[in-house]
Amino acid sequence: MTVLYLTVSLLIMVLSQSTLTDSLELMRWIGWAQRKAGEDWTRAREISFEQSFVLAYLVRNPGAIQRDIAQTTRTSAANVSSLLQGLERNGLVERRTEGGNGRSKRVYATPVAAQLITGLDAAMAAADEAILAPLNQAERALLHTLLTKITAELPHPTGS
Repeated sequence: MTVLYLTVSLLIMVLSQSTLTDSLELMRWIGWAQRKAGEDWTRAREISFEQSFVLAYLVRNPGAIQRDIAQTTRTSAANVSSLLQGLERNGLVERRTEGGNGRSKRVYATPVAAQLITGLDAAMAAADEAILAPLNQAERALLHTLLTKITAELPHPTGS
């Protein structure tokens, strides 16, 4: 057997073993790149990626309740409570009782928090553009079509 034959045989074997899992692994890699870009941006502001996500949500949805935040972040109410306590200690959120209902507190980002996360959306858009840079417009449209087709068959994510 020649080296060329072994090389071609190995290549055919590897390509034939390419599975859906490989494609999903590539999608996870893209998600990792997005998260890393977000973490790099937030680390410079001395907050976590999760904190920045919650602050951005509160800037867009002032007066949200904890359950709304848990549902949006797809985490538990206990995790959100802990995260909010830390943000509250740092003066980045405040909880207010409204409408005479002491059991229901609304959460607001403070002006300091709003200023702190200014630019997050632009930073994430730039990261997304860098990730998609190797694709031309037709390839981007095809990718979007394929991902839309896949996600249409999946259950919607929930907070639990």
